[in-house]
Amino acid sequence: MTFVASAVALHTRAVSIAEMIPHSFLALLARVSIAAVFWQSGQTKVDGWMVTDSAVYLFENEYRLPLIDPWLAAHLAAAAEHFFPLLLVVGFLSRLSALALLAMTAVIQIFVYPGAWPTHGTWAVCLLVIIIRGAGVVSLDHLLGRWWHGTAVPPAMAGNRPHAR
Repeated sequence: MTFVASAVALHTRAVSIAEMIPHSFLALLARVSIAAVFWQSGQTKVDGWMVTDSAVYLFENEYRLPLIDPWLAAHLAAAAEHFFPLLLVVGFLSRLSALALLAMTAVIQIFVYPGAWPTHGTWAVCLLVIIIRGAGVVSLDHLLGRWWHGTAVPPAMAGNRPHAR
């Protein structure tokens, strides 16, 4: 076998192994990874349940978003960076949560740190995997979807299905 034929065979084998990785594993990894990024960012903006003065200062002097008051922007960002990651981790309303964080990523990329496109591109890919393909089977979205369509009934919800057959 020639070198080229060996390389092609190796590539073919590697691709077939990679294709055996289930989407649910990739979706879980994407959900938890990107949730951690936004959660950690949200944690820098709060002290307990309160948005810090330093967070508001950043929105006033460094981020300077157009069309929104810095105080409001700091509070909305802190709330979103905690709420949507929690939803992603448990896999509830995952596509909506990923879309919200993708919108935040776009705002950060366009208005705050336009030079950070490699980082924001990586975030966007994680979020797009979730938006396009869903949260996977290790998620409340999947469980509730099965319940809603009548293919699985969680014991606590038996008899309460919206589409009982």
